[in-house]
Order: sequence, then C-alpha cells, then structure tokens
Amino acid sequence: MNETATSALWKNFLGASPNWYKQTIVAFLLLNPVVLLMLGPFVSGWLLIGEFIFTLALALRCYPLQPGGLLAIEAVLLGMTSPEMVYHETIANFEVILLLMFMVAGIYFMKELLLFSFTKILLNVRSKVILSLLFSLLAAFLSAFLDALTVTAVLISVGVGFFSVYHKVASGQKFSYEGHDHSVDDSVHEQHREDLEQFRAFLRSLLMHGAVGTALGGVCTLVGEPQNLLIANVAQWDFIRFFLVMAPVTMPVLFCGLVTCALLEVTGKFGYGAKLPDKVRQVLLEFQEKEESQRNTRTNARLVIQAVVAVILVLGLAMHWAAVGLIGLMVIVLLTAFNGVVEEHQLGSAFEEALPFTALLVVFFAIVAVIHDQHLFTPVINAVLAMESDVRPPMFFLANGFLSMISDNVFVATVYINEVKEALDTGAINKQEFDQLAVAINTGTNLPSVATPNGQAAFLFLLTSALAPLIRLSYGRMVIMAVPYTVVMGGVGLVSVVLFI
Repeated sequence: MNETATSALWKNFLGASPNWYKQTIVAFLLLNPVVLLMLGPFVSGWLLIGEFIFTLALALRCYPLQPGGLLAIEAVLLGMTSPEMVYHETIANFEVILLLMFMVAGIYFMKELLLFSFTKILLNVRSKVILSLLFSLLAAFLSAFLDALTVTAVLISVGVGFFSVYHKVASGQKFSYEGHDHSVDDSVHEQHREDLEQFRAFLRSLLMHGAVGTALGGVCTLVGEPQNLLIANVAQWDFIRFFLVMAPVTMPVLFCGLVTCALLEVTGKFGYGAKLPDKVRQVLLEFQEKEESQRNTRTNARLVIQAVVAVILVLGLAMHWAAVGLIGLMVIVLLTAFNGVVEEHQLGSAFEEALPFTALLVVFFAIVAVIHDQHLFTPVINAVLAMESDVRPPMFFLANGFLSMISDNVFVATVYINEVKEALDTGAINKQEFDQLAVAINTGTNLPSVATPNGQAAFLFLLTSALAPLIRLSYGRMVIMAVPYTVVMGGVGLVSVVLFI
C-alpha cells in the first residue's frame, strides 16, 4: 500500500478524531493480546474495562460506539467472551433495548407539549434554587413510578427545545445540531456569545439536577430501577414491603440529596449556580408570546392529544400494563395517528436520538459479558462474604457502589443477589441477614453509582445524547458535577446502612 493510500486510510479511521486519540485506540488494540498472553485473562479483562471507560470519557472527541465496539470485537476474537454470551447479556436486557427504541421516540412526538409546559415553568419560576429543586423533585417522583431513561429522554427533549429557541435568535438561522462539533458557536452573533455560554451552564446544571433526581427517586420503589424488581423478586417483596424495607436508607438520602441541590445552587460550586440570562429570558418570553398568538384550533388539538397520551403513558407505566418499550410503541402509534404524522420520513427523525445509544449499550453488554466470563468481580464477592455478619451490609454497600461506578449496576446487582441467595439456600446466612444484604445491594448499586456515567444508564444516555455537545457536557465535567452528590448520597447511604440495617 503506497503512502497516499495509507494516509487516506488513517484519516478515515475514526473520522475527525485527533491523531493522539487514534494512536491511543490502536495502542489499546495491540496491547490487549500481549497482556492476555503474559498476564492472563483476569488482568486483561480489567485492562479492557479501563480502556472502555477511556472511550466513554472522551465521548465528545469520538462517539464511543466505534472505539468501544472495536475493543469488544477484539475481546470476542481473543476468546475473553463469546458471541453467545454477548447475545445472552443482550437478551437479558431486552426490555431496556425496547425502551430505548420506542419510548424515546414516543417522547419525541410529545415535544410540543413538553416545551409548552416547561417554558411556563422556566419563565414563571425566577428563583434558580426553587427551579433546581423542582427539576430534581419532579425527576425523582417520576423515576419512582416510571423509568429513569424515560424521564431522562424528557429532560433531553426539553433541553434541546430551549437551546433551539435561543440559538435561532442568536444565529439568525434555523437551528441544527447534527454532529458533535463546535459549528453551533460559529453561527452565533458576537453579542450573544457570552449569554450563550451562561445559558449552557444554566442548562447543564438543571439537567444534572434532574439526572441525579432520577437516581434519588429510582432507588425508592420496586419499579424505579430494573435491579429493584430483580432483587424484590428474589427476596419475595411486594411494592409496599420493598418501599418500607428500603425507606431507612432511601428517605434520608432523598432529603440530603435535595438539600445538596439547594446548597450547590446557593454556593455556585462544582459548576452549578448559573442563572438564566436576562436576554435569553426575553427571547423565551417572545417565543412564548409568538406561539400563543399563532395558536389555533388545530395546534390546541395537538396539545390536547399529547396531554391525553401523556396521562395514558403515566398510567400504563405506573400500573405496568406491558413492558416499557411496548408502552412506548403504543405512545408512538397514538400520537402519530391522532396528530396526522402518517408518512415514513416523518417517523424516521424520532429514532435518530436513541438508536446510536442502543447500539452503544449492546457494545457495553459485550464488556459485561467479559466481566461475567472472566469472573472479574468474584474476588470482591468472596472477600465480602467471608467477613463477619455485622460488617457485611456496609461492605456490600461499598463493594456494590465501587463496582457499579465502572460497570453496569443491573449486572452488579444480579451477580451479588444471586450469590447471597445461594448463601441463604445453603444455610450460610439466615433470612434476616439476607434481607439486610439485599437492602445493601440495592442501595449500593443505585446511590454511589452516580459518580460516573458508567454506573447509571440515564447518565450515559445524557452524556452520549446530541444535547451533550451543545451544552458542553463532557464525561469529565459530568463526573465533577456529580462529585458532591456522590459524596452525600454515598456517605448518607453508608451511614444509614450502618445505623438502621
């Protein structure tokens, strides 16, 4: 191959990513087989986890699907896992995939109602502290009965809606957010740049409060997170029993989480505290007035239909009529049928946001398959089970929290609860100890995991969404903004487990 062809191949590899990033990925791919041969699959498996986290951390440089996918393919080729195990992990999480495919698209067709409702809230609540608490509380309440990814999809849709309204005025042209580059800034008039940066900081803080709220509420109820239902089934707890058993830990954490939200906005630390610029508020007010003046019977009918379907959505999810993804498909059918969206090309754009993340999630399941096949978490599990009974709950909380930061919290919960159930069945622990450990596992996988996007699917969805580059929400910035919440939620959770469990 001549130099020109080689150069062209290198330029095509991972697209417009910086050369140092491309070289790092190539180094990873070359290093893995060497480490596997010299140090074995256990060390190589942990190295692979670190490499995958690296691709997530630089998601704004290159979407993690491509470099992460190359690492996953190499892991299969090296025999660290098998296609069958990847398929098994994917099938085990099929409800999540259905959710992403259909529920997120359903929320897309509800964006007119969402923008209308949240614009009212944003313009009528002038206190940033109250607004942040409102976002966090609303996300927590919805996540307790619905699903964190669905709530996050709503937050993303609202964020894109606000950004598009202001950007259209700031640039004087129709808003477009294709790609993850900085082209948005290039079209913004000079006098609007400072306001745009402050507006970005404002949206970042609101969305992070909302994302953390999904974790605060999701841990409280049987239906809040997938692992909650899994643990409840193994422990044979119904909805009320689950809430009461978890309450000694979840209620103090919820209260302290909301206090943290308020303190962060008052102090302005860790990237919080930015207020809505007056010029942006004026733009949104004018947008609202214009929308109101142009409203007619047909637009009002669309809002009514969306509101009715929103009620159906909440009832369907709260009462578990079907899998979340199937309810999302029902939402798509109802909204499009009654709002006149009947052409194929009108449907396509609704799926653009979630399908790249769905593909990335399947790649993530391949990494989880490596963790499973190479028993990477087994030493931690065995070490904790070998401890004294009064030490086990807090140690399970810490171990689950740490592993959930770098892996999938549903997978971690599955592994741990099955090991604990086996210990119960063999008589190694009694039922009271089992219940204590189940609480520690559930809260451990849900609370400290907010430290990184790896642990919370809602965080990862937000990080890899098209909104993240618009508001400059990188992996590093998300981790920094999550630090105070991680310390408070993890610390209060640990103390509650020690004192009350």
